[in-house]
Amino acid sequence: MPELPEVETIRRGLLKYIVKKKLVGTEVLCEKSFIGEPVCGKVLGIRRFGKALVIDLDSGFSLMVHLRMTGQLIYDGKERYAGGHPSDNFVSELPNKQTRVILKFEDGVLYFNDQRKFGFIKAMPTSEVEQDGFIRKLAKEPWEMKADELYEKLQRRKGSCVKGVILDQTVICGLGNIYADEALFMAGIHPERKCGKVSLAETEQLLMAAREVMDRSISSGGSTMATYVKADGTKGDYLELFAQVFHREGQPCVKCGNEIKKIRVAGRGTHICERCQK
Repeated sequence: MPELPEVETIRRGLLKYIVKKKLVGTEVLCEKSFIGEPVCGKVLGIRRFGKALVIDLDSGFSLMVHLRMTGQLIYDGKERYAGGHPSDNFVSELPNKQTRVILKFEDGVLYFNDQRKFGFIKAMPTSEVEQDGFIRKLAKEPWEMKADELYEKLQRRKGSCVKGVILDQTVICGLGNIYADEALFMAGIHPERKCGKVSLAETEQLLMAAREVMDRSISSGGSTMATYVKADGTKGDYLELFAQVFHREGQPCVKCGNEIKKIRVAGRGTHICERCQK
């Protein structure tokens, strides 16, 4: 599933291709994948709320795009730009059997592909975007949150494991499985530690770590996504360059040399160093 840094990478990339361009038509190939009535207008900007993108139009309407598990956005014009769940769709002929919605611009096309049909595009008045049920539930992102705010939220769930809690988007927005593992490792906190046993100082370290791992991922183009596709299929390289525990089970810890282990926490595959994370 695309995580927040991947979605932010897509947002930044699409700015070049569709901002100030006019959306002239929409073709809905799967009714489940498009909510509301098709809208038109010039793109004023692209915002992000957690893992959702919002394309604002000068007509007073916006399109909220949520990729969920297998969604993809692929712009095809003079160049091709793609992001989301990685697959051959990024470089194949489009539309294809996984194409659910086609947004037609003056000089290009934005394809919304979604293999499992969990994602969607939702048209709504721009004035109602921030009142949308999905967006209203989101907590602050790591860059906006203060340590004492996060600490207070952790203490409300003293008996729960810290990883499960920080994956909850109503507690802190943006930490998916990859970045939760990386941030907990950087902060030296075992993912199974009860929230009531996490100190304020450790919470501050965790928040700083979350910001750092996500900033690194955004700078490198995301963790697993082929976010910008030319003939060479350029990909994001966070896991290869920066990941210290995620998908490194069996390898030595970069801090102490102990073997990285993979366990299961909060129903998710979790990567830890048992020596560095207390």
